Amino acid sequence: MLILMHRQATREDVANVVAHVRERGYQPVELPGTDRLAIGVLGSNPSRIRDAVAALPGVVEAIPVSKPFKQVAREWHPEPTVVTVGGVRFGGGPPFVVAAGPCAVESREQMVQTAEAVAAAGASVLRGGAFKPRTSPYAFRGLGDEGLHILQEARERTGLPIVTEVLTPGDVERVAEVADMLQVGTRNAQNFSLLEAVGDTGKPILLKRGLSNTVEEWLLSAEYVLSRGNANVVLCERGIRTFETATRNTLDLSAVPLVQSLSHLPVVVDPSHATGHRHLVRSMARAALAAGADGLIIEVHPHPDEALSDGPQSLTLPMFAELMEELRRLAHALDREMVGAAH
Repeated sequence: MLILMHRQATREDVANVVAHVRERGYQPVELPGTDRLAIGVLGSNPSRIRDAVAALPGVVEAIPVSKPFKQVAREWHPEPTVVTVGGVRFGGGPPFVVAAGPCAVESREQMVQTAEAVAAAGASVLRGGAFKPRTSPYAFRGLGDEGLHILQEARERTGLPIVTEVLTPGDVERVAEVADMLQVGTRNAQNFSLLEAVGDTGKPILLKRGLSNTVEEWLLSAEYVLSRGNANVVLCERGIRTFETATRNTLDLSAVPLVQSLSHLPVVVDPSHATGHRHLVRSMARAALAAGADGLIIEVHPHPDEALSDGPQSLTLPMFAELMEELRRLAHALDREMVGAAH
């Protein structure tokens, strides 16, 4: 429920409403707006106190929030949220952000070479997995702490903020010490303990859509992070599992404008995991920009055929540079602005 306050409501009026909400066992959240204050009410069935709070001094109206996700919804927060990662802004307008790098950190040479190349091509965030969740226990699962140290060096050399995946609540603290943005991958999209743990860090979170998540389930996962007081969430559409086997997943580009109509959070697209084939990545990246996404996250590797994970979907360094030129031209035609490393 949202309680709208009069423009002339005093601090005493606001404090009185907050106290009444707390006394009835609900959690009040003050939501300053451009012209008036609102108070969000969290808890089970807050509408039962609607008549009581609507009669309090300074209250204009008490409005039920119809969506099961509350703080994520545009009803709660009408203006787009801007999430800042190391000076790079996701959401809130024309700027289009590209994060790029290898699926996994394999070596210092591989990571630094890739980081310097994607920065030169205009990427503004560096991606790379130090810890990798893999379907097979025998597959390469990352370098762990050594990978984090390599990511740190790559950031120092390029100035690019880094986003890397965290797998368990127990890993959150040490990964958060290094990463500028924490990624929650598709396999952990409904790992609610992990979502709460990353929410507690206050750091920007990249939340990928679960393998078979509905849009509502995806947004409710984001709600777990916001419920811990952390609104710095960027949603990532990365394809969902369907009956189709020609691509790795089915990229749901309609989710971009749909989610933007439902939520104030930024939305980016991962065409690499969505398609599983590098020859499809460029087309889907352009389509994501045209669909209104706030950015992309793309897998890039110096030698994809030798990659220890996700080689078939990784762009070569020259392919990524060519794609960035194409995106710049398309962004100009769409009155969008590409945000590169130089910014």
